[in-house]
Amino acid sequence: MHPLPALRSMLCSALAVLWLAACSPGGDGGPAAPAGATADDGLTLELDRVERAARAKPAELEQALRARGDALPPGSAARLDVVALRGILAALSRDRALGDQLAQQLRDWPAPALRANAAVAAATVSAEYLRSHGDLREARKLLTGVDTALLNTAGPVHRWRHHLLLAAVHSDAGELDASLTEGHLALRLAQQTGQPWRIALTLVDLAFTTLRADTPARASQLADQALAEAGKDPDPMTLTQAHTMRGIVHADDPDSGITLQAYADALDYAAKAGADSVRALGLMNFADYHLRQGRAARALELAEQALPLARATRHTSVESGALLNIGLAKIALGRVADGRAQARAAITRDEELGAAAYASDGWKELAGYLERAGDLGGAVAAWREHRRLVDRVLRDETRQLLLEAQERQDAEQRARDIELLNRDNALKAEEVHQRNLALTLWAALGGCAAVSLGLLYQAFRRVRRTNQALARSNASLKRQSETDTLTGLSNRRHFLSAIGRLSGPQGLSATVLLIDVDHFKRINDSLGHAAGDAVLVELSRRLREAVRDDDLVVRWGGEEFLIVAQAREGVAAPQLARRLLDLAGSAPVLHEGRRIAVTVSIGFVSLPLAPHGLCLPWERAIDLVDTVLYLAKAHGRNKAYGVERLEARDVLAAAELTARLEAAWSDGLVGLTAIAGPGAGAVATVAGPLRPAPA
Repeated sequence: MHPLPALRSMLCSALAVLWLAACSPGGDGGPAAPAGATADDGLTLELDRVERAARAKPAELEQALRARGDALPPGSAARLDVVALRGILAALSRDRALGDQLAQQLRDWPAPALRANAAVAAATVSAEYLRSHGDLREARKLLTGVDTALLNTAGPVHRWRHHLLLAAVHSDAGELDASLTEGHLALRLAQQTGQPWRIALTLVDLAFTTLRADTPARASQLADQALAEAGKDPDPMTLTQAHTMRGIVHADDPDSGITLQAYADALDYAAKAGADSVRALGLMNFADYHLRQGRAARALELAEQALPLARATRHTSVESGALLNIGLAKIALGRVADGRAQARAAITRDEELGAAAYASDGWKELAGYLERAGDLGGAVAAWREHRRLVDRVLRDETRQLLLEAQERQDAEQRARDIELLNRDNALKAEEVHQRNLALTLWAALGGCAAVSLGLLYQAFRRVRRTNQALARSNASLKRQSETDTLTGLSNRRHFLSAIGRLSGPQGLSATVLLIDVDHFKRINDSLGHAAGDAVLVELSRRLREAVRDDDLVVRWGGEEFLIVAQAREGVAAPQLARRLLDLAGSAPVLHEGRRIAVTVSIGFVSLPLAPHGLCLPWERAIDLVDTVLYLAKAHGRNKAYGVERLEARDVLAAAELTARLEAAWSDGLVGLTAIAGPGAGAVATVAGPLRPAPA
């Protein structure tokens, strides 16, 4: 099962506490002092204690701080620290009136020297309230609207709050590349403070986003670092976050004992802190754990315990997660209609709040549960909703960009970067030399025509060589940017630049195939990610072998591949799909002495489409093959499903049929071809005019 509920809870709590941490007292100074602090050590320690416990009982802590702040000099740095912290507490307790009042006080701060700190703190307070209520769009707008000059001159902790909250908002919205950028900025600022709990909370957030980006090994490293930092200066709330994240990153391990222990530890620390909202999170995680283990009844019981706690503490993210888990558990228990309705309502609520990442994962989970329950129509509909959101979540090449960012930290990558830099510097030096040569040439013209001609010829040769070198360098850099580093195939960036050349005015006229590795997650979980990488590399080689040199083969994302093949005489789309199935599944992949059995599922279409000769824009063509790919997966995998006929005369009619493909298939408006892979046997007809493809 996809780790959505735990991830959702994690983010929700990580962000909340990150934002409880975001209420950091400090900003201008040293490791333990609040931002711009001029207060005595007693105030510093008090603010630090409140800040760490903020998520547990925010309303009570805010009231306790109120009198403390009123006793401080108006306009002072110490009073600003208290007001900023009270604002975060008000946001965490969902007290909008108080939060707005305190944010306005910060915006109107009388001391000019503290204007930067006050402005950044005001934006953080207001954005935290918006994020707590799921209004990610407005929260992001508020944070990104902070004046850059003010942000850069604010104290380190104020900037830490800002960057960490913005990282959380980006992550919730599925903008993972932007989230990681902000998260790494926050980590550097946390390290400047010298406070381990700030570092730990930042690492928790980075681990969450990294896991969402399908880099679990790196996420596990970050989670371990977070737990180690939390142990340097322990408190219940920070340890709750660190143990929760550790449980999440190990949730898909073959031995799930680590996850169970981590969740138990997190729940124990939440109880010690007296934090009902975090207890709701812990119960959510346990519900998710039992769903993974196939114990739906126990999962339902735990999710129903989490729901009232989440509602009582106004923890919207955990509330949505609890509702989703309740729906999934009911589907697993055979109460399909009731569970489907509850799950859809929870996911739609996330999407309406702008949480595209949660909604995308939720649709994918729901599709899997409905497929296992035998509701194939509902599963296809949910899968289409997932695919509708997934490009927004991944941002074309987010996963690739994240991997490249990680690789740049390696010595080998640094060496390549230095080599490229040296090459560019050499070319620039050559350009400078050319200019000097040109000056010499013009000076010589006044003295000797023969010498001038010689210099002119020499300059011409140098210019030509330099231009050729620049062209080669630019071409090399372009190839690198448009090539998947693992498989050597084209990436989405190259696809976007090439597809225009393949499409005509009426749309795409070609065979489009979308290939997905069956049960790839099992390979990663049971054999490790190195084995998964070996499978992807070998499969890429086999796919390339099946097509011509001028066909476009793209690593579409994760374990998905896209092929756009031009029409060829004597080779029909079903024959190409059969060849791909055979090449992928006929022989195991060898890795470190292991024989890894691999099969794929394929969706394909050949354009123009019968019976009306319809061509489609490439976006609609991919949408269509993605839908039939899911049918292939839903009907047992190791199969290829292709569209051979579509009763549509225009793109709009084709989109409508694609949206209800299973029903249209049953009604005879769509003709599908089914092909069994190696060892799969015959393909059963589920509905409509399905027929096996000719050999």
